[in-house]
Amino acid sequence: MGNRNRWTSGVLAAALAIGLAGCGGTAEENGGAAATDAPLQKVKVVLDWTPNTNHTGLYVARDKGYFKEHGLDVEIVQPPEGTAADTLVAKGEAQFGVGYQENLTLARTQELPLVSVAAVIQHNTSGFASPADKGIKEPKDFEGKTYGGWGAPVEQEVLASLMQEQQAEVGKVRIVNMGNADFFTAVKRDIDFAWIFYGWTGVEAELRGEQLNMVYLTDYSDKLDYYTPLLQTSEKLIAEQPELVRAFVAGASEGYEEAIRDPEGAADVLIAAVPDLNPELVRASQKWLSPKYQDDAARWGEQKAEVWNGYADWMVEHGLMDAKPDLAKAFTNEFLPEGK
Repeated sequence: MGNRNRWTSGVLAAALAIGLAGCGGTAEENGGAAATDAPLQKVKVVLDWTPNTNHTGLYVARDKGYFKEHGLDVEIVQPPEGTAADTLVAKGEAQFGVGYQENLTLARTQELPLVSVAAVIQHNTSGFASPADKGIKEPKDFEGKTYGGWGAPVEQEVLASLMQEQQAEVGKVRIVNMGNADFFTAVKRDIDFAWIFYGWTGVEAELRGEQLNMVYLTDYSDKLDYYTPLLQTSEKLIAEQPELVRAFVAGASEGYEEAIRDPEGAADVLIAAVPDLNPELVRASQKWLSPKYQDDAARWGEQKAEVWNGYADWMVEHGLMDAKPDLAKAFTNEFLPEGK
């Protein structure tokens, strides 16, 4: 979980192979938002990776009864090995998932009908991390170093794009697949840097007393300040069961709002729900991350068209996409509760 393992090789190709027309189950199977006297509607949300503080609001909403108050019985699951949340949501095997703007933007170029319904974190906190003694302080320093990733072609494209800003060559970077290897073990063994969320691995480094250098994506372009992670669903579910989507987003919003107000209490919920996690790390990470969920937005989950367009423009400029997809279909604020 330490490194930013998000894309699985072939994720979009696998998703495109799905017969979307038959996805999602029947209305009787999925139902809408339940009335107060009706049975709870079972809903599945699939995480992007192993549980961490990016997900705290979901656990708070489940375990504090916020989802239940909206008529939902929510199951939180991890994706099976080799399968991404994008694929499961597109297939209808999960109604909701944790995803990323970069993945969803690429998916929309292939007309894969995923839709972001809320930004989990308002600003991009990810970047390329390395032990300070490796001397990697900016993208040009990647040359001659070994990058540990998870085997997706898009990683090389992102590295190349950052390095181009400083006339450096990605061909001079050795890229290896570190899979599920622990970041701190890998950088002492055979890699020099990896892509992480600072709010988890960076905070863990602080607790360990290990100094990291961070190359944040947002240091090199405002357009890289995109939504990562986010909550996503399918166009099919929105079209057929909008009240179910509204109920889920309302419960999630209440969970994240509580995590903003009470980081310590929210950390306790996550620790109780996932006892294998390091309690000290969870509490420190939650303290660091809770103010960043909403940050400067009018309400938690709010998404802006300029953020979606800016990142897509950046991808086109750097050859990561041929043209922008219809981003009006890629995200919506429709299901967020009104600001308080």
